Amino acid sequence: MRRSYRLGRSEVPTGDRLYALPVTTTARMRAFVALAEHGSVRGAAASLVVTESTVSAAVRALAEDVGVPLVERDGRGVRLTAAGYRYAGYARRVLGLLEEGAAAARGEADPEHGRVRLAAVTTAGEHLLPGLLAGFRGRYPGVALEVDVAPSDRIWPMLAHHEVDVVVAGRPPSAAADPGASGPPAVRAMRDNLLVVVGAPGIGHDPASATWLLREAGSGIRSTLSTLLDTLGVDPPRLVLGSHGATVAAARAGLGVTLVSREAVRRLLADGELVELDVPGTPLDRPWHVVTHPDATASTGLLLRHVLGTPPWRAP
Repeated sequence: MRRSYRLGRSEVPTGDRLYALPVTTTARMRAFVALAEHGSVRGAAASLVVTESTVSAAVRALAEDVGVPLVERDGRGVRLTAAGYRYAGYARRVLGLLEEGAAAARGEADPEHGRVRLAAVTTAGEHLLPGLLAGFRGRYPGVALEVDVAPSDRIWPMLAHHEVDVVVAGRPPSAAADPGASGPPAVRAMRDNLLVVVGAPGIGHDPASATWLLREAGSGIRSTLSTLLDTLGVDPPRLVLGSHGATVAAARAGLGVTLVSREAVRRLLADGELVELDVPGTPLDRPWHVVTHPDATASTGLLLRHVLGTPPWRAP
């Protein structure tokens, strides 16, 4: 007599028995990851362009497949359980690896018609990538490029979860920063980058009393600035403006001073719209890094060779 064990919706006969296979589909996982990222069923549904009932049904089915509750009621909404938080990281990596694997297979067969997914911190995205990618597209027009620009605390998890192939940012975190990562990131190229304090000309800027203009939460430069102020032993007024462009514009208007990549404001310094201020401990040497997974795809390899052939980028 045959016995049937049912989990999810699939049963596969093997010999004289039916063994149930967990059906953890990518659609369900995408719905769950979207819920984890947006914090609500409504936000997840909007990001996926589906109905809220579709997201709820997918998450329920996924929880049945996994065998433990992944979400729980929280007032009128839901929140992830402890198991859900743990599972979300794995789900992101699985989805990222699926996309990476498909891109790697296509790129291995024809690297010049593959795909490269990039992420960069804001300053790099605005000032380094445009010229670099324009040159690359001129050589390899068939390679599809996808670019995300975000604060550093968002892009490094994207690399760890295999949601991007390349990151352009400051120093990469240690492997211990993400115990679920598949391996330490590989630094492929570097470029000098000096951080300086700038302000409007003709205004006395005392580091202890001037208003310091801060980037958005999660920004690497914001963290570096906080460390600098601690080192100086000062607690000046602060104004959070939320982006590189906003802090630079505010500094030009005389609202305060800010820490920024010298290269990013080179023209404003040359035109006299900003001046570099003599602050102890600056300039700070914070090189740019191009970082990938240890096993970069063939199409990513084309981009890396292009970067290393574009001065002042160099091998680490």
